Amino acid sequence: MYPASEPYAHGMLDVGDGNQVYWEECGNPAGKPALFVHGGPGWGASPVRRRYFDPFRYRAILFDQRGCGRSTPHASDPSADMSVNTTQHLLADMELLREHLGVSRWLLFGGSWGSTLILAYAQQFAAHVSEVVIAGVTTSRRSELDWLYRGVGSVLPEAWERFRAGLPADDLLNAYAQLMEDPDPAVRLSTANRWSAWEDAVLSTEPSGLSTAFQDRTEAERLALVRICAHYFSHGCWLADALPDPAKLVGIPAVLIHGAHDLSGLPGIAQEVADSWPGAELDIIGDSGHTGSTTMSDHIVAALDRFAR
Repeated sequence: MYPASEPYAHGMLDVGDGNQVYWEECGNPAGKPALFVHGGPGWGASPVRRRYFDPFRYRAILFDQRGCGRSTPHASDPSADMSVNTTQHLLADMELLREHLGVSRWLLFGGSWGSTLILAYAQQFAAHVSEVVIAGVTTSRRSELDWLYRGVGSVLPEAWERFRAGLPADDLLNAYAQLMEDPDPAVRLSTANRWSAWEDAVLSTEPSGLSTAFQDRTEAERLALVRICAHYFSHGCWLADALPDPAKLVGIPAVLIHGAHDLSGLPGIAQEVADSWPGAELDIIGDSGHTGSTTMSDHIVAALDRFAR
């Protein structure tokens, strides 16, 4: 990865509905435009993501999606209106940001939920996408969500029983979404902590997995992250329950990088997407899971370097 760098420009973009989205630019102002699309939903764009981009060749753009990171209002505030935080709102925000920064076409890089958002944007705004690099391929279909929040329980039965204790097993996502809107702050925090413990249990099964990636976040970050996740997933992310339309992706080169030990999103998903996407190259990393590894980071940098040329 490249040395750490600081943004040469940043700001808050008014995207409507009372929302201000944080954005920043790093690297070379005259370089190849690239947008980092973070996961979660609700994780925020951490500064370490800047290090994937060659600062001499890339004009790297990062942003915090609605309700998280430095964007306002923050979803940890119970008064934040979640009805104006949907996938289509985020896609419109990305397009507004592109226009605001005067970008004609940009490379899209991200993973996990960021993968879903990238795929949705690339289908809707293909003319503005030069290339795609995804690390951790997910499409957020209901079958994938059911696997992560119920199916994986067969692998981690004790952790899953703690996750679903007292809640309907066949409607967990709706139950969590409702609890995250409870007027009692203690209920919201307890719910966020339970969700975070489950996510960390899944990640801890990986070779380089972080056992406290969710729980180590600040209280406000956890509240926002879980509230946004439950809100999106209980609605099926407002997306058609299908793979990307290959006809809409023709002409967009892509490198899809996925960990062989990814329990959050099984490698078969990455294979399905690659098979349906003309021009997509699939790279399975043997020592990686959902949170990646040094090997995966190397492959991401190599893909981005190749597209920079």
